[in-house]
Amino acid sequence: MTQIVALVTLLAVTAAIGAAWRTRQGRVRVTRPSAATVAAGGLGTGESPAGVWATRGVTLGERVTFLQLSAKVCAPCRATARVLGSLAAAEDGVTHHELDVDENLDLVSRLHVLTTPTVLVLDPDGVEVARASGAMTAAQAREALALCR
Repeated sequence: MTQIVALVTLLAVTAAIGAAWRTRQGRVRVTRPSAATVAAGGLGTGESPAGVWATRGVTLGERVTFLQLSAKVCAPCRATARVLGSLAAAEDGVTHHELDVDENLDLVSRLHVLTTPTVLVLDPDGVEVARASGAMTAAQAREALALCR
């Protein structure tokens, strides 16, 4: 009987953790600009964020830039890229760029990216205004876009 109670308890705890994890996927969180994000990863060059992003091949949008940090073997990354790419194509002044985490380990470390995909929402000056971790839906992407209107 104790084994059954233990098994049921374990299943309940696992289900609760799974439900909590799923609700956090793709959720947009407003961030305060920190020294690290203002300097595009805390590179300390004194250069503007836009200039530092440009050195990484990121062209900023006139309204908002979705900067996606992804891994090559990440299926949610591909789904998020499709969602953000479609939104960027449909909206004026919106761009989407994807950077590989393996090729930008310094940036991943300085920006405290712990999971892929992580999407940084950058204003026209290249400053992070929001971020989302996990696969994003179209509704979540539009919510992030609304932050920069």
